[in-house]
Amino acid sequence: MTNDFSKGKVSGIIIVQAVPLMLAQLVQLLYNVVDRIYIGHLKDVGSLALTGVGLVFPLTTLIAAFTNLFGNGGTPLFSIARGAGRRGEAEKIMGNSFFLLAVSSLLLMILCYIFRRPVMYLFGASDATYSYADAYLKIYLLGTPCSMIATGMNGYINAQGYPTIGMLTTVFGAILNLILDPVFIFGFHMGIAGAALATVISQTFSAVWVIRFLRGRRAVIHLKRRAMKPEGRIVKRITGLGTAGFMVQGTNCLVQVVCNVTLKSWGGNLGDLYVGVMTVINSIREICSLPIHGLTSGAQPVLGFNFGAGEKERVREGIRFMSFLGIIYTVGIWLVILLKPGMFLHIFTNDTAMLTHGVRPILIHFFGFCFMALQFSGQATFTGLGFSKRAIFFSILRKAIIVVPLTILLPHLGFGVDGVFLAEPISNFIGGTACFTTMYFTVYRKLVSDFKDQNRRG
Repeated sequence: MTNDFSKGKVSGIIIVQAVPLMLAQLVQLLYNVVDRIYIGHLKDVGSLALTGVGLVFPLTTLIAAFTNLFGNGGTPLFSIARGAGRRGEAEKIMGNSFFLLAVSSLLLMILCYIFRRPVMYLFGASDATYSYADAYLKIYLLGTPCSMIATGMNGYINAQGYPTIGMLTTVFGAILNLILDPVFIFGFHMGIAGAALATVISQTFSAVWVIRFLRGRRAVIHLKRRAMKPEGRIVKRITGLGTAGFMVQGTNCLVQVVCNVTLKSWGGNLGDLYVGVMTVINSIREICSLPIHGLTSGAQPVLGFNFGAGEKERVREGIRFMSFLGIIYTVGIWLVILLKPGMFLHIFTNDTAMLTHGVRPILIHFFGFCFMALQFSGQATFTGLGFSKRAIFFSILRKAIIVVPLTILLPHLGFGVDGVFLAEPISNFIGGTACFTTMYFTVYRKLVSDFKDQNRRG
């Protein structure tokens, strides 16, 4: 069914588009957060185990980067070829994407497994936390091929007109993970290794689900072995289009590594504890950012459709609604965190030391959280209207150019460990303001003048 986004109330259309995305992202978030909640409540070792998982984050982000490179890089090309009736080319694109995901996942799994000890210490592990990171990582890595194939190939289900099937890939995997986590962690007394095993089994189920569908009768274009033979031309197009997502995830990986290492260096005897606190903060930020991420993601196709249809005033209306609602929401969340920071900590841990030392970092890190709305709105507008290079630039600006240097520099300027947590709100203010201001003057104002010119001509 085709929806005409140029008719009806813009705000209502955006909400209708955004709600299903929020639900899907919420389910996806369960994969990442549930493990941390259970691990953080392990008796006696919760804080160290949580720190161990936090040390693994950069590697999981790196794996996600390669998934974006070869998975998300192929699905738009697949959709274009299928829409043009070039079934053979679409089949080859999907097959080559699968080949790249499979080969890169095996290489990543082997290399990360072999070098996991030096890599973990490079990422900020200590003798006290390495054993927990290793117990989780050496099992988690075994699921790398299934994780990359399930996530990377799931887009080809959506691209064939089966969004519900694609959503169920994530839903079933997340539910299975939710059930297996307490069974393995507490029932079989496997601790952090049980969390990793539950994740691997869930990812394996999702991968089997995806492959079975793509090779089954319901698929419009099937995943065939003969199409998996790599072709240089297709590989180049896939990697070229997927580079944007790879760079965004790559900068996230860099930020996580720098934060962990700096916290370990400046935290003294509490270095491991602060890495665990940062793990909790990252989890809280993912949860709090989910609604605004869903809102801006839902707004993108509405903005793009109306832009393409020449409905400039509706584009401006959509930008205003998205930005206003985003600011109202983030201000509200910021106030809740200011009033009840301990409430968020209790979700992930009952460790007295972490509860004591974690409140101040949370208050610092989320100071001025409302400026994130400016970043999200600006990037969503750029992406929705086809200015992807600007969206990528401002993402890299905030993460790699602002956060990383500040994380390293601020502790030396007398802020100590607080400087690591202070880098985020400063980057939100500078990066968010720069992104939104650029969008306002280069896009929004231009739409105003275009609309007036159109009225004069009319």
